[in-house]
Amino acid sequence: MSTIRSATAAALASAALATTLTGCQFGAEERDTSPIVIAADLELSGAAAPAGKAYQRALELKVEQLNSSGALDGRRIELRVKDNRSDPSESLRNVNDFSGDSQVSAIIMGSCNECAVGAAAAINQKRIPTIALAPSDAVSTPVADRRYVFKLAPNSADSATALAAEMRRQGVRKAGVLHTDDAYGREGVAALTAALGKVGIKLVHEKAVRTTDTEVAEQVRELIDKKPNALVVWTPAEQATLTAAAARQAKFEGPLFFDATAAGDLFLGAASRATERATMVFTQTMVIDDVIATTPAKAARRQWFQDYTARFGGYNGSSSFAADAVQLIADAELRAGGEPGRVDRDGIRNVLETSQMDGLSGPIRMTPDNHSGLMPQALTTLVARNGRWRLAG
Repeated sequence: MSTIRSATAAALASAALATTLTGCQFGAEERDTSPIVIAADLELSGAAAPAGKAYQRALELKVEQLNSSGALDGRRIELRVKDNRSDPSESLRNVNDFSGDSQVSAIIMGSCNECAVGAAAAINQKRIPTIALAPSDAVSTPVADRRYVFKLAPNSADSATALAAEMRRQGVRKAGVLHTDDAYGREGVAALTAALGKVGIKLVHEKAVRTTDTEVAEQVRELIDKKPNALVVWTPAEQATLTAAAARQAKFEGPLFFDATAAGDLFLGAASRATERATMVFTQTMVIDDVIATTPAKAARRQWFQDYTARFGGYNGSSSFAADAVQLIADAELRAGGEPGRVDRDGIRNVLETSQMDGLSGPIRMTPDNHSGLMPQALTTLVARNGRWRLAG
């Protein structure tokens, strides 16, 4: 009897051990609960600080929303922010610091064109996926030299085409352009010259201002002396409002047209009188409260607009780009998979390169040949009316 009991006990022990081993070998995979660490290199001081601070607010709000949504499969996003002081050298140091941290999945860079372009070689060498919110085409092209760099901002050719179509509709025959003396400003002049030529509008003169300039009256007067019917302003928001004020002070009565980089706060404040009736090309999210939410994507944009406005007391047009960058990286991290607790940067890069979504900014499509994801259809025409931007028409 004792022999039988011993044999039975041994058999049960063997069965239990086999079950344990089988569970270890063939059971459910270990769940990854590690944080998704997203780094942000932003212009929180210096000339571009207004945009950088708007991006920081948007990043923090979007991270908070995703973390509370339950959509991250038990994981949470951790945001790490550094100030580049609007300085490409400081930005490069930040990128190197972030890329050296094995916990960081990807980097979001702010609006500084020179920062993103200057860091491109390091980003590729360190093989860290990066989404830049700077608008210059050179941020994401040539793709062969920007394999790990992606861009989420309006493209110069798309903005120029939309502006030219609206200027033709308004009967403009001759135009002058004030632009920033940087890569995006020069790209803008080239794109605008081509686009205006196609619709029979002559670009009579162009003047450049440094991105740090706070006085533009002289350049504006020189443009007006060339007798244009309209002025195109291809600068960030602060310089665009300065240009509008200088033009009105110089008694210029023609229409003003702003490129997408001029988008800042929804409400124009002290610049209301100077910018009244100005036209701007930008995404619909800026004025989504004017739009009937007929699709889930439009409903999401309206909700973002309301959430941002409720939190911060106003709305900044560029906030949606930062929020979409967080969403793209979070989605890529979850889809890339890999070993729990280890960041697969190559996997994230590969997913980003084929990402598609109807984002808060509009339709976004990345491809191996095009790392600038905002589609032309995202842009629409806005008009300044009674102290705020409204949907034209």
